Amino acid sequence: MFNMKSTFKPVCLYLMLFPCLLLIRCVNQQQGKIKNPTGYDLTRPIKYELPDELTEISGIAFNKGNADTIYAEQDEKGTLFSFKPGSKDIQRTKFGKSGDYEDVAIINNQVIMLRSDGALFIFPLNAGANTEANTKTWEGLLPQGEYEGIYADESSQSVYVLCKHCGMEKSSKTSTVFTLNLTADSLLKNAGQNAIDVTKIAELSRQKKITFHPSGLSRSPLTGDWYILSSVNKLLIVTDTNWVVKEVYPLNPQLFGQPEGIAFDKDNNLYISNEGDKLRMGNVLKFAFKK
Repeated sequence: MFNMKSTFKPVCLYLMLFPCLLLIRCVNQQQGKIKNPTGYDLTRPIKYELPDELTEISGIAFNKGNADTIYAEQDEKGTLFSFKPGSKDIQRTKFGKSGDYEDVAIINNQVIMLRSDGALFIFPLNAGANTEANTKTWEGLLPQGEYEGIYADESSQSVYVLCKHCGMEKSSKTSTVFTLNLTADSLLKNAGQNAIDVTKIAELSRQKKITFHPSGLSRSPLTGDWYILSSVNKLLIVTDTNWVVKEVYPLNPQLFGQPEGIAFDKDNNLYISNEGDKLRMGNVLKFAFKK
C-alpha cells in the first residue's frame, strides 16, 4: 500500500532546500568567473569585523604603510578611530563637529579628513584624545560637488581627491581627480586635475552605459597603479599612473556589502572596508599579496 506520509516529508524537505541549493550553485559559479587583480584573490580575504560604532565605516588609511594600526572614520562623527587589525580596542581622536565624513589620508604625521562637500580637515596624527583646537579647516579648494575618496602621497607631497559627482563635469563620461600640493608650512594648493574615462570602465565591465560613482581610492606601492572603488557599481577599477583605465573587476555583493574604503600597506597587501547595516557588522577585508 502506498504510504503518503512516508514520502511527504522528504518531498517537502527537498522543496525547501532546492532554492538554497540553487543559490549556492549560482554563487559558486559566479565566484569561479570572478577575475582578480594580479597578486590577489578577491574571494579569500581575512575578515576583521568591527564594533557597532564603526558600522558606518567609510575610509581607511595607514601611516607610512605600517599595517600594525588601521586609521578610520565613519559617516557621522568628527572622530578619527585607530585600532590594530582584529582588535576591539579602539582609540579615538576628536577633531571636529559631527558631519558627513567620507575618507581619510595620512601624510607627514598629519591626518587629512575629507567631508562629502569637499572640505578638508588637517590635524596632528598623535595629538591625543581631543585635538579640535589644533584642526585646520580648508574650504573652497575644490569645486562644488560630492566627494568620497582621498589619498596622500608622501613621496610627492601630493594629495589626490576623487569626485563622486561634480557640477563642473558636463557629462557622465568622465570622473575627475583633483591634485593638491602640500607645502612645507602645511598649506594646500591646487595643482591640476585629471579625468578618468568612464566609457572605458563601461566597456571593460561589458555594459553599454554606466553611471560611475567612485567611493574610494588608493595606490599600489609596488606598481604605482591606482585602485578605485565604486560601492554603488560594486566594481574595483585599476588605472595606470596617468589614470588610464586598465582593468575593471566586479565585486561579489555577498562579500563586499558596501565597499567604501581602500588602502595598501607597505607590503602591497590590499585592504577594503565595508559599511554594515542592521543585519551585518562593518568590516575590513585584507587580501594578501602573492608575488
